[in-house]
Amino acid sequence: MIITLLGTGTSSGVPLIGCECDVCRSVDFRDKRLRSSIHMAIDGRSFVIDTGPDFRQQMLRLDLKQLDAVLFTHEHKDHTAGLDEVRAFNFRSGQDMPIYARLPVLNQLKQEFSYIFAEHKYPGIPRIKAHEIRNEPFAVSGVPVIPINVLHHKLPVFGFRIGDFTYLTDLNYISEDELTKVYGTKVLVLDALQRLPHLSHFTLDQAVELATRIGADQTYFTHISHKLGLHREVEHELPAHIRLGYDGLQIRL
Repeated sequence: MIITLLGTGTSSGVPLIGCECDVCRSVDFRDKRLRSSIHMAIDGRSFVIDTGPDFRQQMLRLDLKQLDAVLFTHEHKDHTAGLDEVRAFNFRSGQDMPIYARLPVLNQLKQEFSYIFAEHKYPGIPRIKAHEIRNEPFAVSGVPVIPINVLHHKLPVFGFRIGDFTYLTDLNYISEDELTKVYGTKVLVLDALQRLPHLSHFTLDQAVELATRIGADQTYFTHISHKLGLHREVEHELPAHIRLGYDGLQIRL
């Protein structure tokens, strides 16, 4: 399995127009973050988790030729706004794009992208095959996936465990029952927004505490805002088995 962090930022973590903060002025490529998303290559199959506003740029940067499915964590625009761009993969494969999400997410997508799901479709629009998922294991092209239910303030969000890899973004709470699904994972990618308390995201300290409890061989933080600080400075504060993620980072399992 090869995991690529396509984006490790937030809508307040990408370069901001007119911003003069240290992160925006940084020349370190690790401080240039697109919206959070990952790509997974598994046994010849190609999956993406979330299609944010930067999805097209992320696909071009990765030079991805094949995409077999999209999994969605939740319905916020910074994780769904790029869905239209799957049409390029429709053109290449000649197939509908399978998407996997809980019912409220599918309903939101049908509302925001009504033309995709219309009975009478305009030629050339994205072709989607929607699959509703619940908090129970499912398979994507034969690959087993374990959803992990977490809370983003009061909004239910799915994390996903695939083999020895777990992806948990946009959360500030996970129950003990759901946490049992994560134990034993070798690589964890986890939300760590900023240093100060936040309504719906883990702080850096909270993320370090949870990562330490889980005890993965390696943890990478994602969904990073400008308020967290410069990559090179934050890295020095973290334990050896915990690192900040950055756009383009590849992890092999």
